[in-house]
Amino acid sequence: MIEYLKGKMTQKNPTDVTVECGGVGYFLNISLHTFSLLPEDENILIYTYLQVREDSHTLFGFMEKSEREMFKKLISVSGIGASTARTMLSSLSPAQIVEAITTENVPEIQSVKGIGAKTAQRVIIDLKDKLGEIDASGQISTVQRNSHKDEALSALETLGYTRKQSEKLVSKIIKNDESASVETIIKLALKNL
Repeated sequence: MIEYLKGKMTQKNPTDVTVECGGVGYFLNISLHTFSLLPEDENILIYTYLQVREDSHTLFGFMEKSEREMFKKLISVSGIGASTARTMLSSLSPAQIVEAITTENVPEIQSVKGIGAKTAQRVIIDLKDKLGEIDASGQISTVQRNSHKDEALSALETLGYTRKQSEKLVSKIIKNDESASVETIIKLALKNL
């Protein structure tokens, strides 16, 4: 819902920041990784994730899109909530988490406070196929491709196709052409659905 905030940082703590945009102050929960990347000056552009629950609406902030993508992947794992994902991103950088998952390093993930062996194994099992290699800048290389896949699946759902129907087909299209645009994926999927 809220892609990013661009404004004046009025308050800065290791676990949260307040960003003023158009006279409204937004309270954002952040990880220590994001805290370490915050600029010294007041002007800031910070990516966000809005968690809507029955009892609260919580806004999370990230200085890097790759960290936000990792956060979203982590909270998709059963047993990992937003606070656990934030703790993971405070203990390990997104690059370290991807490396631990791809190399199946259970002790590394388990080193995060509050994560046991079973949860660490679940994180690896659930996310191993959803992550790619990390390039030199620490960006998750599959983020772009995954966002194309997600956008295409979302568009196909809007057009009336079930996610289950579309998922295998879209994955096959992306496997054949990793650089396929969202439009290309949708067009090819529609021809085959």
